[in-house]
Amino acid sequence: MTVATTDPMRPHLYAIRQVRAETDDTFTMELAPANGSALAPFGAGQFNMVYAPGVGEVPISISGDPSTPARLLHTTRAVGGVTNAMRTLHRGDLLGIRGPFGVGWPVREATGRDVVLVAGGIGLAPLRPVLYALLAERERYGKIVLLYGTRTPSDILFRKELETWRARLDIEVHATVDRAIGRWHGNVGVVTNLIPKAPFDRTNAIAMICGPEVMMRFTAIKLEERGVPSTSIYLSMERNMKCGIGLCGHCQYGPAFVCKDGPVFRYDRIKPLLATREV
Repeated sequence: MTVATTDPMRPHLYAIRQVRAETDDTFTMELAPANGSALAPFGAGQFNMVYAPGVGEVPISISGDPSTPARLLHTTRAVGGVTNAMRTLHRGDLLGIRGPFGVGWPVREATGRDVVLVAGGIGLAPLRPVLYALLAERERYGKIVLLYGTRTPSDILFRKELETWRARLDIEVHATVDRAIGRWHGNVGVVTNLIPKAPFDRTNAIAMICGPEVMMRFTAIKLEERGVPSTSIYLSMERNMKCGIGLCGHCQYGPAFVCKDGPVFRYDRIKPLLATREV
């Protein structure tokens, strides 16, 4: 298998190996190169532009293991024309893939520190590669804490993996839901409620946050209140990306382009923008 080094605007054909439903409106696609030419290896937090032939193209974070880039996983919610079309595809169908693009999570910078991951809803998908990377070299990090919030228990992603991680003795996993439905006996409330009790050293922690923008803003505030400096907090700002290489301007965020300078940003660098309406 060769690694593609051609025009970043040219999609490469990938075949669908499997489509797996995660929730009622969210699914994961496993993809493999259709012609033996693979994209470059990806870093945790990077994204691809995914093209559904005859429909359109959307940015989707990579949700698989960075150590096995040939097994390309994309988890997304069916919310528009492209993702709804993707949801109807089957094993063997083809998609166009460009990437990987963007700045990923600071996994290397986390060495020797406690790592706090805070995910809201589908925001767990872009953070899952971080967990794979951390657990693959567990001895390099301090405490690993995952705080995950969803609307209801039925919206929980990667349920079996969450149960596996929670059963380990070297990672803390705490989940909460906005509304307790059915047999849920866990935490109820927004994910920020978990931060005051989370077991990590505020003086030596690095935090990574992904979810709805309002959730990330309040999570960053709560982490600062806990004592984590803004220079140790990172957010994934995925919005309006079209080209992936900073040419079209759709994803401009103040002076930055999310596709090229992000999607992961250090909180102190975008804190003023988060407080500015309509940016």
